[in-house]
Amino acid sequence: MRHVCATLAKHHASAGQKRFPANATVQDISVPDTNSTDRADLAPPGATPTTDAQPRRIGDFATLAEALDYAAEGRRGLNFHDPRGTLLRAYPYAELRRDALANARRLIGLGIKPGDRVALVAETGAEFAAAFFGAIYAGAWPVPLPLPTSFGGRDAYVDQLKVMLGSSDPALFLYAPELATFASDAAEQLGITARDWDTLPGLPEADGDLPEASPDAIAYLQYSSGSTRFPHGVAVTHAGLLDNLHAHGIGLDLRPTDRVISWLPWYHDMGLVGCLLSPVANQLSVDYLKTEDFARRPLAWLDLVSRNPGTTLSYSPTFGYDICARRMSSQTRAEDRFDLSRWRIAGNGADMIRPDVMQAFVDSFAGAGFEASAFCPSYGLAEATLAVSLMPPGEGIRIELVEEAKLLGGDAERTSRPRRYRAIVNCGKPVHNIDVEVRDADGSTLPDRAIGRIFVKGGAVMVGYFRDQEATDACLSGDGWLDTGDMGYMSRGYIFIVGRAKDMIIINGRNYWPQDIEWAVEQLPGFKSGDIAAFAITGPSGEETPAVLVHCRVSDPHERGRLRDDIRERVHAITGINAVVELVPPRTLPRTSSGKLSRTKARTLYLSGEIQPYDIAA
Repeated sequence: MRHVCATLAKHHASAGQKRFPANATVQDISVPDTNSTDRADLAPPGATPTTDAQPRRIGDFATLAEALDYAAEGRRGLNFHDPRGTLLRAYPYAELRRDALANARRLIGLGIKPGDRVALVAETGAEFAAAFFGAIYAGAWPVPLPLPTSFGGRDAYVDQLKVMLGSSDPALFLYAPELATFASDAAEQLGITARDWDTLPGLPEADGDLPEASPDAIAYLQYSSGSTRFPHGVAVTHAGLLDNLHAHGIGLDLRPTDRVISWLPWYHDMGLVGCLLSPVANQLSVDYLKTEDFARRPLAWLDLVSRNPGTTLSYSPTFGYDICARRMSSQTRAEDRFDLSRWRIAGNGADMIRPDVMQAFVDSFAGAGFEASAFCPSYGLAEATLAVSLMPPGEGIRIELVEEAKLLGGDAERTSRPRRYRAIVNCGKPVHNIDVEVRDADGSTLPDRAIGRIFVKGGAVMVGYFRDQEATDACLSGDGWLDTGDMGYMSRGYIFIVGRAKDMIIINGRNYWPQDIEWAVEQLPGFKSGDIAAFAITGPSGEETPAVLVHCRVSDPHERGRLRDDIRERVHAITGINAVVELVPPRTLPRTSSGKLSRTKARTLYLSGEIQPYDIAA
């Protein structure tokens, strides 16, 4: 999964807004004095503490089991909340380790051997965490699988499970009891042993010593959120994982008062690695809101941030910040409900960064003390475990204006069209032990500010795709360089991401980025991020033609016709191309399991006729 995270460059304060100095330390940031808060622990009531006497180790472990062993010696842990942010369960790492060790012996009693895959539906909760680490202690490879989404329906989810189960070939499939009908159906069709994880405590525990994993052994398989018809299970070793978690901790400049708050799903690498495995390896307490609860009540996320008496580390794709900003009405003052002044790292990832969206979030919540400098840019992908680059904390969003002609591979001096620019977000500097190169089509390394294909190398790069040597060889060279498939450039040691190479639309030899077309349409009234999908189709004469599918909430046929013409004119004015514009019913455009738009699937569904546009008279 690709992540492009960014932070706003604007640091000016609005009238009357409190601003901390750029070099503020933890001691400079006030902590609320409230009887309901344990100031010594800097934790919400009943939750595991933020601070601890245990010395912090920054991911310097040989295996993930060793990391949990150490975390369990302290008092920190995981905390699960209901949709309104009320604490349901505090789950210290010591308790997680105890449950995981018991589960490891139960799995071995079921015949699970080192190297076997154990698939698990990644529901945010103690049961998944204990089963995941139980597989780790047993020497098996846990395989997190997605939860059902609000789109696609039952059959689509069962098919998705079948594809990933078929790819990972697990010896056992574990699931939450409420998903029994979905999971058991998928498992039965493939002949895979499956069981509700609530049945694990009733199983006998095997005797004898548990296997000890080598650092070079596979720790788990990670499927990207875009894995659908042809999934690739990324094989991550213990050494590669801990290398990246160490780099993550260094890059975030972890402090004793830091606490993680997350609503991200555990089947996505940013949620699993960034908000579960990294806190374990770096001994951080975490407060969780389920992803589906965030979707229904997004401002509950900000409530959790406000209640944290220490400093907060919390991450979201751009759409998460967008939803929160949109939920704030003009009659509501953010400062009357929230206190975001201690939000130290506001990461943003999993989709392209929209500076305008991030600015809207700042505008909505500056009154509650949110600092634009808290936004933390990063870039990464599952094939590199998680993080490739991070913006140094406190630098905020930095953008560069790049001439459109250069983005499209042309010569800005030779075009007669008015010059247009796109704001490209700075995604930070390569993390510890990761090297980055930008190469041209011939494989030659390009200089600063020359746009090309991003390649990365380092200890956190995957060993390959599970049982798919052809796909591995297509992106991973013999000397360890990974072709990310992303386009971008380097500038003074910072990484700037332009887009995905496979998404580029090529018309008459010119390159067009689909997000430029989509963003152009979003400027029209009534549209938001995710309402538009742009991609190339083949015309009647064999030529490439851009198609733009747009969610339409207008029912009058004449208004639909006028809207289609407005969109067509808008796209032409911005890009100079004539596009096929199709209006489709709301909630038609598909999303990945992480919630971002899937252009590839939209194109497939459109060409197959499964997406039916509204019939509009010419």
